[in-house]
Amino acid sequence: MIRLRRKRGRGLWSPTVAATGWGESTYAELSWDKSRSAGLRWAAAGVVLGALVALVAFAPAAWLAGAVASATRQRLLLADARGTVWSGSAVAVLTGGAGSRDATALPGRLGWTLRPHGLGLELKLQQACCLNGVVAVQVTPGINRTDYTLVPPSGWVGQWPTAFLGGLGTPWNTMELGGTVRLASPALRIASVQGRWVVDGRADLDLVGVSSRLTTLDALGSYRLSLSGDAANPGIALLALSTQEGALQLSGNGTWGPAGVRFRGEARASVLEESALSNLLNIIGRRDGARSVISIG
Repeated sequence: MIRLRRKRGRGLWSPTVAATGWGESTYAELSWDKSRSAGLRWAAAGVVLGALVALVAFAPAAWLAGAVASATRQRLLLADARGTVWSGSAVAVLTGGAGSRDATALPGRLGWTLRPHGLGLELKLQQACCLNGVVAVQVTPGINRTDYTLVPPSGWVGQWPTAFLGGLGTPWNTMELGGTVRLASPALRIASVQGRWVVDGRADLDLVGVSSRLTTLDALGSYRLSLSGDAANPGIALLALSTQEGALQLSGNGTWGPAGVRFRGEARASVLEESALSNLLNIIGRRDGARSVISIG
């Protein structure tokens, strides 16, 4: 009697072995590789984010000094800047611009702090020699515009020696002025709108007790230059120069707009002091008889 034996084919069992052994191991390795890759990506992202946060938090004050120099076309420099963009100090220097050899530095150091404020930032400035306490400027960015709002202390905002203007070059350095420049403003907001400056409010720059080495007079007088917004034309700011008192009489009007500053005015001497002021009148503007014509832009 012949017995038939069934042989279990290897083909029947091979898939089961693969599924429970080699297959499970492969899937686990693939899963591990994916999770490891994701972990590396998150770690790299964390390093980059941390570096960016540290870069912003400890951005050197020299970056702010560079931005100010660029915005003012090298006319205002923050020399010897120390600290960070958010809290630092520097020496304020007024110059005639790029390539100018004229420069005047204010005594002491100008200190600042920059902090988030609402939807923007608030810049607070302090300088013992020249600012009235803490002067704050609020910066609010918007769609195609940025607003700069002066938050003035009570009374005047700041005052500087008139000789500081000599750093601007001609004709200020030639006149060698003495006296005080004082800035006052009840409220002032300047907006940068698509490359144009829009002024809202008013600011007065008073030149008090002005003198010059080009004349034998002890004092020339006191003057006021006013800047105000034009409600009829928001893109234009109005300028007005007037004499408060003194032997040298200054007057004029102008505008500040996209084309820059345009100003027309004149300087005259009182009858008794005309000979003493003759040289100064020749420097201030174009001489026309007893007066000197001032023309800018």
